[in-house]
Parts: sequence; structure tokens; C-alpha cells
Amino acid sequence: MNEENQQPLEQEVPETPETQETPEQETPETEAPKTEKKPKKKKEKGCTFTREQVEQMELAAKQLESVKDQFARLTAEYDNYRKRTTKEKDGIYQDAKGDTIREFLAVYDNLERAAAGEDDGSPHKKGLDMIFQQFRDLLQKLGVEEICAKDQPFDPETMNAVMHIDDETLGENQVAQVFQAGFTMGGKVIRHAIVQVAN
Repeated sequence: MNEENQQPLEQEVPETPETQETPEQETPETEAPKTEKKPKKKKEKGCTFTREQVEQMELAAKQLESVKDQFARLTAEYDNYRKRTTKEKDGIYQDAKGDTIREFLAVYDNLERAAAGEDDGSPHKKGLDMIFQQFRDLLQKLGVEEICAKDQPFDPETMNAVMHIDDETLGENQVAQVFQAGFTMGGKVIRHAIVQVAN
């Protein structure tokens, strides 16, 4: 036998990443440990202005503030004007409405007298009552209310006293009789009640 046959055969082992030898990194012992470098701050480029430019910018800022103030004042004035004209228009409308209704109150008085003068059994009375009620409903829809004066204390704001009587059954300054009904519309008197006052 040859010497080659006598020696045990070495098996070849396939190299794997684990078995592969990695070359060792040489680190010199004398080299100092590396420190992390901080990123350098970039210097912002600053703008430089001349004195004249600064003065112009200050003047422009003052002018802007002045224009803002004028705009705010103008807006407030316009808002006040709008509110005032709306109120005036509403007031003119209410006054015109009151003047028109005041003219129709004479018809109300005539219907009231005619309905009171007819006999209860008369067919005319029934018709007059219906017309009178229709007229009252119409006034109510328009916001017109009759002033309740009978047996109430006399109120010079809503009533005109044309007669005075002495009556022990009635209190002092109490309305004894209403000669003509008074009316209000929206809290405003459009016709004063004409009354007789006791005591």
C-alpha cells in the first residue's frame, strides 16, 4: 500500500458564511476613539437695510395702520347708516299705516252706531252685526287694538275727558262712559278714547 492510502482521507467541508473567515479589521491601538461631529449650523443670510429703506418701511406701516383705521370707521358708519335708514323706513311705514287706519275709524264708529240703533229682531241688525264684526277682525289683523276704557281709571295718555260727573257709585277719576272708542297700533295711540270721567 502506498503512503497515500494509509493516511485517513480528509473530507472537504463546503464553506458557509459562518465558516468563512472574515478578514479582521485592523484597528490601530494608537488611534483615538471617534467622536460624533455636530452638524454645523448654517448661518442665515441676513438682510441689511439702509436707514432710508427702514424709514420708508416705517412710513408704509404707519400708512397701512391709518388705512385700516379709516376702513374700520367707514364700516361702522355704514352699518349705523343702514340700521338708521331701516328704522326710519319702518317708522314711515307704520306712521302711514296708522294715518290710513285712522281715516277708516269713522266707518267703524258709524257701523257701531247703526248696529246699536237697530231692533234686535230686525234682519238689518243681523247683517250690520256681521259687517261690524268683519271690520273689527280686519282691524285686529292689522294690529289695531281697541283701548279698554269703560270703568277703568282715567289715563291722559290714551284718553280725552270731555265731561265730568259726580257719582258716588264710581271711584275717583274712573271712566263713567265712553263716547268714542280709542285705538292703539303697535303700542302707539292712533286715536284717543273720548270719555266721561266721574268724581
